Amino acid sequence: MKLFLVILLLCFSLFAQEKKQKVTIGGGVYSQTQPYKNTDPLVLPTPVIFFDNSLFYIRWSRAGIYFLGDKKDDYSWGFSLTVQPRTFCYKSSDSKYLYGLDEKKSTWEGGLAFSATMDKAYIEVMALTDILDRYQSWVLKTEAGYDFKIGDFSLYPSMIVVYQSSEFLDYYYGISKKEATRSIYNEYSTHNGFQIGVQTYIKYPFNDSVSALINLRADRLSNEATDSPIVNDDYIFSGMASLIYTFEY
Repeated sequence: MKLFLVILLLCFSLFAQEKKQKVTIGGGVYSQTQPYKNTDPLVLPTPVIFFDNSLFYIRWSRAGIYFLGDKKDDYSWGFSLTVQPRTFCYKSSDSKYLYGLDEKKSTWEGGLAFSATMDKAYIEVMALTDILDRYQSWVLKTEAGYDFKIGDFSLYPSMIVVYQSSEFLDYYYGISKKEATRSIYNEYSTHNGFQIGVQTYIKYPFNDSVSALINLRADRLSNEATDSPIVNDDYIFSGMASLIYTFEY
């Protein structure tokens, strides 16, 4: 852990501008329901890091490097190369309803991102591909939101639309011919689909440096996913609770 923090600070120093940079670090617990029949939610420890100096950024578990953009007092925009984890997975042993199916693994996605902010509103568009060749295709994500405060609470609600390719949906929700011969399901293949979600961050400061940060999110699966015989729920619910420390250097 100490080595990780040293490397992190070195990266910040490498990309830092002349003015002071704000860094937020912390840790917490992430939980995500699984839409598959009779499967337990994922519960994982998670680092929480936020940093953006207009050259390099980390936003929770996603990182990127800008290669084009501009930042002013009242607006900013930028194109970047980005990478993030994808926490979908199951094993046939996770549920009796998944017996005979191939293991579906979590992966890392990377690609191109465009983000823009004006006042307290923001929008981000990302085209991501599967770096580890799990689903061997791509997804397109658009998120738009607005920041505001209620008393001491800071809220960051947003709406998310994700276009998912047929290859993506087939990998996580389809039933191949081979799987159909050794399971209770008939073959099932998908077309492209859209997943729609809403989320918010909620931040509460205990003092100038230490805060509680919560993330709450709900996603409505595409019809292609909900029609799968191994899917039991139309929604994926996820959340994160963490303690964070913010400082400048």
